[in-house]
Amino acid sequence: MTLVLASASPTRAQLLEAAGVCFEIAHPKVDEGALRGQLQADAQNSTQVAQALARAKAQSLCASMPGRTILGADQILDQDGQILSKASSLMEAEAQLRSLRGRRHSLISAAALVRDGQVLAEPCAQAQLSMRNFSDAFLSSYLAREGTAILGCVGCYRLEGLGAQLFSTIDGDYFTVLGLPLLGVLASLRELGMLDA
Repeated sequence: MTLVLASASPTRAQLLEAAGVCFEIAHPKVDEGALRGQLQADAQNSTQVAQALARAKAQSLCASMPGRTILGADQILDQDGQILSKASSLMEAEAQLRSLRGRRHSLISAAALVRDGQVLAEPCAQAQLSMRNFSDAFLSSYLAREGTAILGCVGCYRLEGLGAQLFSTIDGDYFTVLGLPLLGVLASLRELGMLDA
């Protein structure tokens, strides 16, 4: 049975494809911003918010895809207990990067495998990233070179590109930083009999 990826993220699709997972893509029907705001208002922590968003994305497709296994995913950037959203402009991206500069933050990547509304597995992983104290000149050059591409990325960086130069250390796996707890997802798919053990 083919997995359904409830995500518009090309990076998540590339990770699954490279890992040899057969899947198709369907766009989730969730207002992420509104749901994230509601979850934060309910004083949920960053991990709970990421897991709830991943679950909601998968469950939003269950009614239209009965019997199918659906994978939802979400990533949250937590800086000292505060959740940062994607920047909506390069000016906002610059402000976010200035606030992250020289400091450590967490990326929480959560996934939910759901079938007919039932949660089958919820793998989650976390990475700790230390952003180096880069110069204003580097920041200006970085923003000019990356442009609006970084607006689709939480934290305003793509680790698979120029964003790697922003960091001094990273504790956690590469897949988690890219937005999918891939090793946990693969283990869950094996347990569900959807991948060879």
